[in-house]
Amino acid sequence: MTAFDARGLVGELTVTLDADVLIGAYADRDGPPGDPDSVLATLRAHRVEAAAVASLRAALFDLRSGNDEVLALAGTDPAVVPVGAVDLRDPIGSAREIERLAGLGVRAIRMFPDEQGAEAGFPGVRYVARAAVQQGLTVLTGGDVRRFWQPLAGLGAQVVFLDTHFYHLGDFLVVAADEPGFHTTTRLLNSPDALETVPAGRLLFGSRTPHYEPLVSLLRLATSGLKPEEIAAVAGGNARRLLG
Repeated sequence: MTAFDARGLVGELTVTLDADVLIGAYADRDGPPGDPDSVLATLRAHRVEAAAVASLRAALFDLRSGNDEVLALAGTDPAVVPVGAVDLRDPIGSAREIERLAGLGVRAIRMFPDEQGAEAGFPGVRYVARAAVQQGLTVLTGGDVRRFWQPLAGLGAQVVFLDTHFYHLGDFLVVAADEPGFHTTTRLLNSPDALETVPAGRLLFGSRTPHYEPLVSLLRLATSGLKPEEIAAVAGGNARRLLG
Protein backbone atom coordinates (compact mmCIF):
# COMPACT_ATOMS: atom_id res chain seq x y z
CA MET A 1 0.00 0.00 0.00
CA THR A 2 1.33 3.44 -0.94
CA ALA A 3 1.42 5.94 1.90
CA PHE A 4 -0.72 9.05 1.52
CA ASP A 5 1.61 11.91 0.58
CA ALA A 6 -0.12 15.07 1.83
CA ARG A 7 2.95 17.26 1.41
CA GLY A 8 3.38 16.04 -2.13
CA LEU A 9 -0.18 17.08 -2.92
CA VAL A 10 0.39 20.50 -1.38
CA GLY A 11 3.32 20.89 -3.75
CA GLU A 12 4.65 24.41 -4.18
CA LEU A 13 1.67 26.19 -2.66
CA THR A 14 2.89 29.23 -0.74
CA VAL A 15 0.76 31.22 1.68
CA THR A 16 1.76 34.86 1.65
CA LEU A 17 -0.33 35.78 4.73
CA ASP A 18 -2.03 33.40 7.19
CA ALA A 19 -4.92 35.23 8.87
CA ASP A 20 -5.21 33.03 11.97
CA VAL A 21 -2.07 32.50 14.08
CA LEU A 22 -1.67 32.65 17.85
CA ILE A 23 1.23 32.91 20.24
CA GLY A 24 0.91 31.64 23.77
CA ALA A 25 -0.76 28.67 25.42
CA TYR A 26 -4.04 27.75 27.06
CA ALA A 27 -3.44 27.23 30.77
CA ASP A 28 -6.41 24.89 31.14
CA ARG A 29 -5.66 22.40 28.36
CA ASP A 30 -2.87 20.38 26.88
CA GLY A 31 -1.18 21.82 23.84
CA PRO A 32 1.95 23.40 22.45
CA PRO A 33 3.70 26.16 24.41
CA GLY A 34 3.10 28.59 21.58
CA ASP A 35 6.37 30.46 21.96
CA PRO A 36 7.03 32.80 19.03
CA ASP A 37 10.14 31.00 17.77
CA SER A 38 8.44 27.63 17.46
CA VAL A 39 5.25 29.10 15.98
CA LEU A 40 7.13 30.99 13.27
CA ALA A 41 9.33 27.96 12.58
CA THR A 42 6.22 25.83 12.03
CA LEU A 43 4.87 28.38 9.57
CA ARG A 44 8.13 28.53 7.64
CA ALA A 45 8.22 24.74 7.44
CA HIS A 46 4.82 24.86 5.72
CA ARG A 47 5.75 27.62 3.25
CA VAL A 48 3.79 30.33 5.07
CA GLU A 49 5.62 33.59 4.50
CA ALA A 50 3.77 35.89 6.91
CA ALA A 51 1.12 35.68 9.60
CA ALA A 52 -1.47 37.82 11.33
CA VAL A 53 -0.57 37.08 14.94
CA ALA A 54 -2.57 37.64 18.12
CA SER A 55 -1.68 36.88 21.74
CA LEU A 56 -3.43 34.35 23.97
CA ARG A 57 -1.88 36.13 26.93
CA ALA A 58 -3.80 39.24 25.92
CA ALA A 59 -7.01 37.31 25.40
CA LEU A 60 -6.86 35.27 28.60
CA PHE A 61 -4.80 37.14 31.20
CA ASP A 62 -3.54 40.65 30.55
CA LEU A 63 -4.69 42.67 27.56
CA ARG A 64 -2.03 45.33 27.30
CA SER A 65 1.08 43.26 28.03
CA GLY A 66 -0.04 40.53 25.65
CA ASN A 67 -0.71 43.01 22.85
CA ASP A 68 2.63 44.68 23.52
CA GLU A 69 4.30 41.30 23.13
CA VAL A 70 2.84 40.97 19.64
CA LEU A 71 3.80 44.54 18.75
CA ALA A 72 7.38 43.90 19.87
CA LEU A 73 7.50 40.71 17.83
CA ALA A 74 6.26 42.56 14.74
CA GLY A 75 8.94 45.17 15.31
CA THR A 76 11.67 42.56 15.02
CA ASP A 77 10.17 40.20 12.42
CA PRO A 78 8.63 41.53 9.20
CA ALA A 79 6.76 38.24 8.78
CA VAL A 80 4.48 39.20 11.69
CA VAL A 81 1.40 41.35 11.12
CA PRO A 82 0.18 42.36 14.60
CA VAL A 83 -3.44 41.77 15.56
CA GLY A 84 -4.64 43.30 18.80
CA ALA A 85 -6.71 41.17 21.13
CA VAL A 86 -9.69 42.64 22.97
CA ASP A 87 -11.40 41.46 26.15
CA LEU A 88 -15.17 41.23 25.77
CA ARG A 89 -15.45 40.96 29.56
CA ASP A 90 -14.19 44.55 29.72
CA PRO A 91 -15.73 46.46 26.81
CA ILE A 92 -14.82 49.90 28.14
CA GLY A 93 -11.18 48.97 28.63
CA SER A 94 -11.15 47.24 25.26
CA ALA A 95 -12.39 50.38 23.54
CA ARG A 96 -9.49 52.30 25.08
CA GLU A 97 -7.11 49.57 23.96
CA ILE A 98 -8.50 49.71 20.42
CA GLU A 99 -7.82 53.46 20.31
CA ARG A 100 -4.25 52.87 21.54
CA LEU A 101 -3.60 50.10 19.03
CA ALA A 102 -4.98 52.12 16.14
CA GLY A 103 -2.63 54.94 17.08
CA LEU A 104 0.26 52.49 16.87
CA GLY A 105 -0.68 51.44 13.35
CA VAL A 106 -2.45 48.15 14.09
CA ARG A 107 -4.95 47.29 11.35
CA ALA A 108 -7.06 44.61 13.05
CA ILE A 109 -8.40 43.40 16.37
CA ARG A 110 -9.44 39.90 17.38
CA MET A 111 -12.38 38.83 19.52
CA PHE A 112 -12.21 35.63 21.60
CA PRO A 113 -15.85 35.10 22.64
CA ASP A 114 -15.57 31.40 23.46
CA GLU A 115 -12.46 31.83 25.61
CA GLN A 116 -13.96 34.84 27.39
CA GLY A 117 -17.46 33.43 27.90
CA ALA A 118 -19.13 36.16 25.83
CA GLU A 119 -22.42 35.57 24.02
CA ALA A 120 -23.38 37.30 20.79
CA GLY A 121 -26.20 39.16 22.52
CA PHE A 122 -24.02 40.73 25.20
CA PRO A 123 -24.05 44.54 24.80
CA GLY A 124 -20.27 44.69 25.15
CA VAL A 125 -19.73 42.69 21.99
CA ARG A 126 -21.55 45.25 19.87
CA TYR A 127 -19.82 48.09 21.73
CA VAL A 128 -16.36 46.70 21.02
CA ALA A 129 -17.20 45.99 17.39
CA ARG A 130 -18.44 49.56 16.91
CA ALA A 131 -15.28 50.94 18.53
CA ALA A 132 -13.13 48.95 16.10
CA VAL A 133 -15.13 50.14 13.09
CA GLN A 134 -14.87 53.75 14.23
CA GLN A 135 -11.08 53.36 14.19
CA GLY A 136 -11.17 51.77 10.72
CA LEU A 137 -9.99 48.37 11.99
CA THR A 138 -10.84 44.94 10.63
CA VAL A 139 -12.50 42.62 13.15
CA LEU A 140 -11.38 39.00 13.39
CA THR A 141 -13.73 36.93 15.52
CA GLY A 142 -14.16 33.43 16.78
CA GLY A 143 -17.52 32.01 17.75
CA ASP A 144 -20.40 30.38 15.91
CA VAL A 145 -21.10 32.43 12.80
CA ARG A 146 -24.83 31.66 13.12
CA ARG A 147 -24.89 33.84 16.23
CA PHE A 148 -21.92 36.17 15.99
CA TRP A 149 -22.94 37.72 12.71
CA GLN A 150 -25.62 39.65 14.56
CA PRO A 151 -23.56 42.11 16.66
CA LEU A 152 -21.33 42.77 13.64
CA ALA A 153 -24.07 43.44 11.10
CA GLY A 154 -25.14 46.87 9.94
CA LEU A 155 -21.89 48.58 10.97
CA GLY A 156 -20.17 48.60 7.59
CA ALA A 157 -17.52 46.44 9.24
CA GLN A 158 -14.77 44.42 7.63
CA VAL A 159 -15.08 41.11 9.49
CA VAL A 160 -13.29 37.77 9.25
CA PHE A 161 -15.10 34.85 10.87
CA LEU A 162 -12.44 32.44 12.09
CA ASP A 163 -14.61 29.49 13.11
CA THR A 164 -17.01 29.02 10.19
CA HIS A 165 -17.68 25.27 10.04
CA PHE A 166 -18.68 23.71 6.74
CA TYR A 167 -21.95 22.60 8.37
CA HIS A 168 -22.74 26.29 8.87
CA LEU A 169 -21.46 27.53 5.53
CA GLY A 170 -24.97 28.15 4.19
CA ASP A 171 -25.68 30.49 7.09
CA PHE A 172 -22.46 32.41 6.41
CA LEU A 173 -23.33 32.79 2.73
CA VAL A 174 -26.81 34.06 3.55
CA VAL A 175 -25.62 36.77 5.93
CA ALA A 176 -22.58 37.65 3.77
CA ALA A 177 -24.88 38.36 0.84
CA ASP A 178 -26.16 41.38 2.78
CA GLU A 179 -22.81 42.32 4.34
CA PRO A 180 -20.07 43.00 1.75
CA GLY A 181 -17.46 43.22 4.52
CA PHE A 182 -18.05 39.69 5.84
CA HIS A 183 -15.30 37.15 5.14
CA THR A 184 -14.37 33.72 6.45
CA THR A 185 -11.24 31.64 6.82
CA THR A 186 -10.61 28.24 5.33
CA ARG A 187 -9.74 26.35 8.53
CA LEU A 188 -12.96 24.39 9.06
CA LEU A 189 -14.17 24.36 5.45
CA ASN A 190 -12.96 20.85 4.67
CA SER A 191 -15.93 19.37 2.85
CA PRO A 192 -15.38 18.51 -0.84
CA ASP A 193 -16.90 21.71 -2.25
CA ALA A 194 -16.80 24.20 0.62
CA LEU A 195 -13.99 26.45 -0.64
CA GLU A 196 -15.44 26.48 -4.13
CA THR A 197 -18.82 27.63 -2.75
CA VAL A 198 -17.50 30.82 -1.14
CA PRO A 199 -16.74 33.78 -3.43
CA ALA A 200 -12.94 33.82 -3.65
CA GLY A 201 -12.80 37.46 -2.60
CA ARG A 202 -14.44 36.59 0.73
CA LEU A 203 -12.08 33.74 1.68
CA LEU A 204 -8.83 33.94 3.66
CA PHE A 205 -6.39 31.16 4.47
CA GLY A 206 -6.29 30.52 8.22
CA SER A 207 -4.42 27.75 9.99
CA ARG A 208 -4.65 28.60 13.73
CA THR A 209 -1.04 27.56 14.15
CA PRO A 210 0.08 26.16 16.59
CA HIS A 211 -3.27 24.94 17.95
CA TYR A 212 -4.40 23.29 14.73
CA GLU A 213 -2.60 21.34 12.02
CA PRO A 214 -1.73 23.75 9.16
CA LEU A 215 -1.24 20.93 6.69
CA VAL A 216 -4.99 20.24 6.68
CA SER A 217 -5.88 23.72 5.42
CA LEU A 218 -2.98 23.73 2.99
CA LEU A 219 -4.02 20.40 1.49
CA ARG A 220 -7.62 21.46 1.03
CA LEU A 221 -6.63 24.69 -0.71
CA ALA A 222 -3.99 23.04 -2.91
CA THR A 223 -6.43 20.38 -4.12
CA SER A 224 -9.41 22.70 -4.54
CA GLY A 225 -11.06 23.54 -7.80
CA LEU A 226 -10.16 27.22 -7.51
CA LYS A 227 -8.34 28.95 -10.33
CA PRO A 228 -4.68 29.90 -9.76
CA GLU A 229 -5.52 33.57 -9.31
CA GLU A 230 -8.23 32.66 -6.82
CA ILE A 231 -5.84 30.47 -4.85
CA ALA A 232 -3.37 33.35 -4.72
CA ALA A 233 -6.10 35.64 -3.36
CA VAL A 234 -7.13 33.13 -0.71
CA ALA A 235 -3.52 32.34 0.19
CA GLY A 236 -2.75 35.91 1.14
CA GLY A 237 -4.03 38.51 -1.29
CA ASN A 238 -7.33 39.00 0.49
CA ALA A 239 -5.66 39.08 3.90
CA ARG A 240 -3.22 41.74 2.71
CA ARG A 241 -6.12 43.87 1.56
CA LEU A 242 -7.82 43.63 4.96
CA LEU A 243 -4.89 43.42 7.35
CA GLY A 244 -2.01 45.20 5.66
